[in-house]
Amino acid sequence: MNSIKINGHGHILPEPKEIPSFMKEKKLFWIDDDKKFMRQGDWARPITDDSFFFNEKIEWMAKHNINHGVMLNLSQIYCNGWERSDAFDAIRWQNDFNASVQERRPDKFTCGFVVQPLFLEDALKEIDRCVNVLKMKLLCLPSHFLNKYEEWVSVADDSVLPIFELANEYGLAIEIHPYDGQKMVKLKDEYWRFHLVWMMAQTADTLHFYTLKDFVHKFPNIRTCFAHGCMLGQANYGRRLQGFDGRPDLFEEAQDPRSSLGHKNLFFDTLVHDSYTLQLLKHRVGSAQILAGLDDPYPLGEMEGVGSSFPGRVIDYAVEIDIITQQESNDIWHSNVLRWLGKEKL
Repeated sequence: MNSIKINGHGHILPEPKEIPSFMKEKKLFWIDDDKKFMRQGDWARPITDDSFFFNEKIEWMAKHNINHGVMLNLSQIYCNGWERSDAFDAIRWQNDFNASVQERRPDKFTCGFVVQPLFLEDALKEIDRCVNVLKMKLLCLPSHFLNKYEEWVSVADDSVLPIFELANEYGLAIEIHPYDGQKMVKLKDEYWRFHLVWMMAQTADTLHFYTLKDFVHKFPNIRTCFAHGCMLGQANYGRRLQGFDGRPDLFEEAQDPRSSLGHKNLFFDTLVHDSYTLQLLKHRVGSAQILAGLDDPYPLGEMEGVGSSFPGRVIDYAVEIDIITQQESNDIWHSNVLRWLGKEKL
């Protein structure tokens, strides 16, 4: 039995002193000295677990027999709606921080880097820097961004093609993750609706565009993972097909989404919260395209002490009730993550 476990979706915070002073002065992003809250403008979020931080993260991983973690960017640093200079400085700091985490413990961490698609010239230069100087090969992209016309568009928009072209040239892994839903939809912010419902709509929307624009075939050297299993994207697959077939006038020059289903370069993580949703995901794309993702240490991730949750709960229960085999579980934790990252081994 393969006992190596790689968590393909985690997050890590800097220590308060590691955040440059301009970030707090401009209210872009900072962490209180007592590490109780992370903040941005008038927004604040409690830091709910010590494993947000480097040393505690390693201890948490050891406690739960997780050998390696893929750390994504901070969603707060997608920089949608920011001034160009602020986005440039914040993104460069974020990527330098993630690179330092990877450099300090390459045995424990593979880290991603982020760019803002609106500022295309800066984004392309930052990709070059992160790949060639920082030695990072995982590009983190928001599902949507605010374009120059102040429209919210999918990251699979034609204006972003140069980013995907460069990523294809470098053979990068890509993570597509939702955020900023409350800025996109004018609904009252209550009952955590933008995290519990609208995030699912955001990834489904970008999967819709990603498949219609045939990115998996246009860019054969990139491997893209959609966060949170792209749950709504799996559930509304039949509706998208019926729309494609029923209104061909709306889909001129678009690719049949069936051609991307189960493609070897299209991945989804296991942060779907129940094993029967994982069963649907397996039915749609096959277990080989599923990778372990805990979204730790957020309370919506697989964290102990939150209801019946614990790291790996969805995968473990899926084995118990024969949705996946033990070998499929091993692959979801290990070889599938490596294929997405483009690595043969850690």
